[in-house]
Amino acid sequence: MLTASRISIGPFVPEDFAPLFCWANDVAAAQLDFAYRPVDMMTHQLWWNALGKDATKVFFAIRKTADPTIIGYVQIGGINPVHRSAELGIRIGAESNRGQGCGKEALGLAVEFCWNHLNLNRVQLVVFKHNHRAIAAYKAIGFKKEGVLRKASFIGGAWVDLVLMAALRPAKARRKSPSTKALVQMLNDRRPAAEIAAAPVQRRTA
Repeated sequence: MLTASRISIGPFVPEDFAPLFCWANDVAAAQLDFAYRPVDMMTHQLWWNALGKDATKVFFAIRKTADPTIIGYVQIGGINPVHRSAELGIRIGAESNRGQGCGKEALGLAVEFCWNHLNLNRVQLVVFKHNHRAIAAYKAIGFKKEGVLRKASFIGGAWVDLVLMAALRPAKARRKSPSTKALVQMLNDRRPAAEIAAAPVQRRTA
C-alpha cells in the first residue's frame, strides 16, 4: 500500500466489487472518460476475476486514509518492458469525492510507483479536452501536453477532442567529475603532514 497525506492506493478487496460495478454504469461520469456502454454483471465478474493475471496492467484502489471505503481507482495499462512505457487512467467514483485533491494525490503515488517499482521511463494518457479539472491535476504532477487528437471521440451526441499528455522519468542530478587539480588537492588533504614534507621536489631541467 502506498500512502499520501489524504489517501492511499492499494489492492482491491471483495467489498469493492459493487461500487466498481455501479461506477462502470454511471452515464454522467462516463462522459468524462469514455463513450458510455452498459456493463452487465457477467462481464463485470469476468473483469474482476482477471485482475492480477495480466502482467501489462496494474490496478490500485483509492481510499481515504481514515476510511477503508473505496472512492476510486487508478489503472496503469499497456506496460511495455522494452520501451519502458505505460498508459495511466484514473476514476474518482462519486462527485462528492471530486475536487478535493484526492485524484491528484493518487496520481502522484501511481506515477512514483511507475518510476520506482516498474522502472518505467514514460507514462502517457489521453483526456477529453473539456475535462479541465483532470488536465489541471495532470499538469500539477508533471504531465506535459504533447498534442490534440481532433474530434477523436463521440461522447453524449457530440464530437470531442482528446489531449495527449505524458510525463518522463525525472533525470537524476549528475555528479560533476572533479578536475585533476581537485583530485590532487583531495589526495594531499588526506596524506599526513610529515609524508607531504618528505616528498621529493621535482626539479625542472633547462
